[in-house]
Amino acid sequence: MMVFSPRKANRGSQADIITSAHVVEKILDRILPRWRTEVPADGRINRWSQHREVVQHAVVVLQRDAEIQDRLGEDAPQLNAASLHPWVWSAAQPLWRDRHFREAVTATARKVNRETQNKVGRRDVTETPLFQTVFSKDDPKPGQPRLGLMPDDGSDTFRSVQRGAAAIAEGCYAGIRNPNSHEDGLPELPEHEALEQLAAFSVLARWVDGADLLT
Repeated sequence: MMVFSPRKANRGSQADIITSAHVVEKILDRILPRWRTEVPADGRINRWSQHREVVQHAVVVLQRDAEIQDRLGEDAPQLNAASLHPWVWSAAQPLWRDRHFREAVTATARKVNRETQNKVGRRDVTETPLFQTVFSKDDPKPGQPRLGLMPDDGSDTFRSVQRGAAAIAEGCYAGIRNPNSHEDGLPELPEHEALEQLAAFSVLARWVDGADLLT
């Protein structure tokens, strides 16, 4: 006797499917960030039919992207958020997943500031004044260590590097962090602009993380 049913059967054990689904969801979050809301799961007989439908969409997206790049000759490098400094992406990722890009940048700014305070052991200064102090060209003082990006050989290069790091930090906090945090009613940042802002903080984070602590 043959039985016809609209319900699709699953291949593999439930445990295996759940394990695979975890990996698949990570991939889908990268390719189709809004898939959970754009392809609703409500009312489906099969628990995994939503995943199956979204995977079909994702395959098409990947195929079309490859075709477009091949036809247009687009070979420009792309920035992967996961390759940013760990301080940056660890702070931004939870908010980024929910597409709160402006908040993600603000959280990143706080994280980089906090990690810098931890490295130099200070809580009395923060953000722009903190970075102006730690990247100063002056000798360290008791309770006021410095961060050296290169050995202090008295050269113009040393002074330029220290001054540039302080300037980048001021730009990040005065030009990015402050408007994002203090201006009410700002529209959401476009994703690509938020990614550019994260990249700026990533540069600063790598400098701080790799600098020598001078006491």
